[in-house]
Amino acid sequence: MQVLVTYFSRTGHTKELAGEVARGVQEVDSVDCLLKPIAEVTKEDFLHSDGIIIGSPVYFGGMAGEMKAMLDSFVGVRPKMADKVGAAFATSGDLSGGKETTLIALLQVLLIYGMIVVGDPMDATGHYGVSCAGAPDAVTRANGAKLGKRVAELVKKLKG
Repeated sequence: MQVLVTYFSRTGHTKELAGEVARGVQEVDSVDCLLKPIAEVTKEDFLHSDGIIIGSPVYFGGMAGEMKAMLDSFVGVRPKMADKVGAAFATSGDLSGGKETTLIALLQVLLIYGMIVVGDPMDATGHYGVSCAGAPDAVTRANGAKLGKRVAELVKKLKG
């Protein structure tokens, strides 16, 4: 079983949060984590992953164009993505910078791919996914790990 954690990051904040999400995935026995920036992700990575967690900085209230381009380019594998577990995380430069709209946009794509979409667990924030303004603080890092662990546990339950 494998969970792909992929992200786009210019400042390093989204990359840092991706690392914490991956750490949470790695806490679950029998589930491998594949952590890659979107520039390195292949269609095969998508196809061979039982869970996919995507992260993007906020640009004009939505995901980075680079993230959208990758997701659009993989449309051909859509029929094979049904029932995989999906989740999202986002970072922004401002407290009200569009994190929720970005998370919804990311989750919308995963839904269209036919995935089973989850937010972060109730002991994190219990919302659309993990997000922060600026660099992830200790609480955000912990919540990122909780999101990764939740996805990995669900993958294990569904595949087991």
